[in-house]
Amino acid sequence: MRNLLKASKMATPAKVTKPEGKNNHEAADEQADKEQQEAIEQIDEVQNEIDRLNEQASEEILKVEQKYNKLRQPYFQKRSDLIAKIPNFWVTAFVNHPQVSALLNEEDEEALQFLTKVEVQEFEDIKSGYKINFHFDSNQYFENEVISKEFHLNDTGEPSSKSTPIKWKAGKDLTKKSSTPSKGGRKRNLEEQESFFCWFSDHGDAGADELGEVIKDDIWPNPLQYYLASEIEEDGGDDDLDEEGLMDEEEGDEDDFEGEDDDGEDDEGGEDEGEDEG
Repeated sequence: MRNLLKASKMATPAKVTKPEGKNNHEAADEQADKEQQEAIEQIDEVQNEIDRLNEQASEEILKVEQKYNKLRQPYFQKRSDLIAKIPNFWVTAFVNHPQVSALLNEEDEEALQFLTKVEVQEFEDIKSGYKINFHFDSNQYFENEVISKEFHLNDTGEPSSKSTPIKWKAGKDLTKKSSTPSKGGRKRNLEEQESFFCWFSDHGDAGADELGEVIKDDIWPNPLQYYLASEIEEDGGDDDLDEEGLMDEEEGDEDDFEGEDDDGEDDEGGEDEGEDEG
């Protein structure tokens, strides 16, 4: 008995195991956060490499554009020489263009009858801007032979524009007249219609000059498609009429055929009646 008591005094109590579920969960969360952060850092490194390649590609593309811009110049000049042989080429192209035509009133169209040449000159480095030149014959509206508008992008990326002052003849300043909209459905009301020539003195938002961009990027690359636009529409209208005429003829033939069938049936009916009477 004494030995048992002595043994019981000498025995050390068993340790109670504490629940470690919470600690394990926190450790797993920390590990997941660490892995996620490492992944983000690696993605950032890869993205930097992609951005570097994009910058390199932009530089290479710019070099190609500069090269081919020079190669295109002789063809632009040849095209301009040929266009000069066609009266009212440019005003027709403008009138046939949906966005430009919305900016033209009747007096604008009359003044643009004297427009002999339009040319877009991109600056040598291309990225810093471009210039649009409008060449005119002698006319009753202004003294200028050439009216230009330039668009510039400086080193900080800030856009700006400037243009040739128009030397209007006495009483002929279209920008100060309330003109009637041109024929063909205009978007603006009579009192709101501004002259096309107001665009030359509008430098409020050079970075969002829609007309300049339309002329440079849409009309200038291929003005012939807009010069011919009205003829193409007329040809399309004739085709529609031809198709409608053919359909009418086919319907008429069908009606005639049905009529012959009806007559044939009547004749057969008459013969049957005659046989019955006999």
